[in-house]
Order: sequence, then C-alpha cells, then structure tokens
Amino acid sequence: MKYRKKPIVIEALLWDGTQRARDELKEFCGLKSYEFSGFGEFLIKTLEGTMRADIGDWIIKGVKGEFYPCKPDIFEATYEKVEL
Repeated sequence: MKYRKKPIVIEALLWDGTQRARDELKEFCGLKSYEFSGFGEFLIKTLEGTMRADIGDWIIKGVKGEFYPCKPDIFEATYEKVEL
C-alpha cells in the first residue's frame, strides 16, 4: 500500500549558527530543553531523545508542539514555503 502525508502547515527556523538564529531559536522553542554547543551545534530534547542539529539544519515545530531537527535536503524535498 502507498500513503501520502497529510497536508499540514509547520513552523520551522533555519539554524545557521549566528547569534540572531540563537535568539530566534530561544524564543521559538520557549521553555523546551535545548542547548548550544561550542561547535555550532544546537542540541534539543525530542520525543526520541536528545538530537543534534548542525549548522544548515532546520528546527521544526511538530503538530503536537514538539521540536526536532531536519536536514536541509529532507526539508526541501518534504516542505514548501507557505505565504499566509
């Protein structure tokens, strides 16, 4: 059998390693558990455990309010920008 993802609108921010991105991610994730490493990594607690986002990865807010990283090639293949 084949299945198609349900069309949903997600929120996401690009982690580019800048101070601006750090500030945006702090606000975006709210009081969720996260930390920045000294190596440009963004570490975030997800439903599957702590995951690492490297510079260039997207941080996605899921349908249940959870956060998780997504590699840029997967993000580009899965999502398109929505103008609201």
